[in-house]
Amino acid sequence: MNARVQSAVLNGIDGIPVDVEVDISPGLSAFEIVGLPEATVRESRVRVLSALRNLGHRAGSRRITVNLAPADVKKHGSLYDLPVAVGVLACMEAIPASALANRALLGELSLDGLVRPVPGVLPMVAAARDRGIAEVIVPAANAGEAAAVRGVRCMAAGTLQELIGYLGGSGTLPEARPDEAVAAAPQRLAIDLADVCGQAHVKRALEIAAAGRHNLLMVGPPGSGKTMLARRILTILPDLTYDESIETTKVHSVAGLLRRRPGLVTQRPFRAPHHTGSAASISGGGSPPRPGEVSLAHNGVLFMDELPEWRRDVLEALRQPMEERTVTITRVAGTVTFPADFLLVAAMNPCPCGWSGDPRHRCSCSPPEAARYRSRASGPLLDRMDLHVEVPAVPFRDLARRGGGESSETVRARVVRAAEVQAARFAGDAGARFNGRMDSRRVASCCEVPPEAARLLEAAMDRLGLSARALDRVLKVARTIADLEGCERIGPVHVSEAIQYRLLDRVSPA
Repeated sequence: MNARVQSAVLNGIDGIPVDVEVDISPGLSAFEIVGLPEATVRESRVRVLSALRNLGHRAGSRRITVNLAPADVKKHGSLYDLPVAVGVLACMEAIPASALANRALLGELSLDGLVRPVPGVLPMVAAARDRGIAEVIVPAANAGEAAAVRGVRCMAAGTLQELIGYLGGSGTLPEARPDEAVAAAPQRLAIDLADVCGQAHVKRALEIAAAGRHNLLMVGPPGSGKTMLARRILTILPDLTYDESIETTKVHSVAGLLRRRPGLVTQRPFRAPHHTGSAASISGGGSPPRPGEVSLAHNGVLFMDELPEWRRDVLEALRQPMEERTVTITRVAGTVTFPADFLLVAAMNPCPCGWSGDPRHRCSCSPPEAARYRSRASGPLLDRMDLHVEVPAVPFRDLARRGGGESSETVRARVVRAAEVQAARFAGDAGARFNGRMDSRRVASCCEVPPEAARLLEAAMDRLGLSARALDRVLKVARTIADLEGCERIGPVHVSEAIQYRLLDRVSPA
């Protein structure tokens, strides 16, 4: 007897259809799985046989062969437990083979027959839909994210016994409803930009960064509010669109982060890894490859505190994702690509002791020590930061005036309007979308400046030592400032403000 059950496998954040072919023949007891299975897949036989035995289904003296096709794609994970168990039951005639037609199954089994959740359900359900499958049976804990895939029916299985009854026609399974997977609107965060005392110029830089997706670096002493400000940039970013929500949920699903938070991700991610993190934890890796922090921050914010304390190889690994908005991981077994379109917000102290420029503390660092400390963050990385802003210590008079600044909702309204202007400007150009993503060709066509503004740029290059790449970034920022003010053309005032945000490009006095 033989049976065929449809399933899937992950490749990055995409699913690939897999056929689970099961054959049972007389002979010495054996259970063999072929088709490039990894260790977790080969261990499936132990879980499947134990679950079947505990439910009263014994294979007896039979030879069971499972083939996972296509055989040239490496299979990994515990998601084949459920399709293998159902295939064995169909061969034993415990369920009708006809019930497997046009259905796909995903799920891990416990030894007593419970169906446990698995990572990556959303992209695998999407792969099943694209193959023309009408119904996918998933673990109950994965039902929320599975239901987000439109055009396919998703059934939630809590136990193998319930599934046997459903496929046999004597029971039912709950259907995951698409309208239950998406919240009507994301909940607003409890924090607000108005919570930050003073730092008006830094809040302005945050607004510009959010509006044009410009990478931002904050430099200031300890306690000046750099982390507090960084966390509040989420409160002024526009809501995720449906497509962005699907992309973000795919990444988090593959990473296994949705087990306690079913359904679509509706809040922009904010990732703040510790500076002791490895290059693999930031860019992704492992076997099979899993998303790193740059991918988990996709469509959100990656905050890197204490920038000079990060290892050099980690900082250099950021350069490719910042330019290409994807990260490619190459292994002997193959190559996978994860999305990595994030807004980078970084923070650093001005010197090793942190008190340089603070009037209330004495700095114990010599100028060469401070220069060496700042040089730990490489020039090519800093060159990719559009905004450099100083975050000074907050004076008492500002601390005494709490809650006096603009609210996040007010700032967010301006950011949303500027984003709409950019959407109209870059309509049909998926590579740009925001001013901060423009290439040199787009900068030349979208950032024309009048003669008086050109003279400002020329003076900036001469007196501040701006590079050609920094000049492009000044123009991008000026374009965003003009969009925030509703101006069609870039003016001298916009260029002048943009130049002020190139703190680290300035030539040090002799």
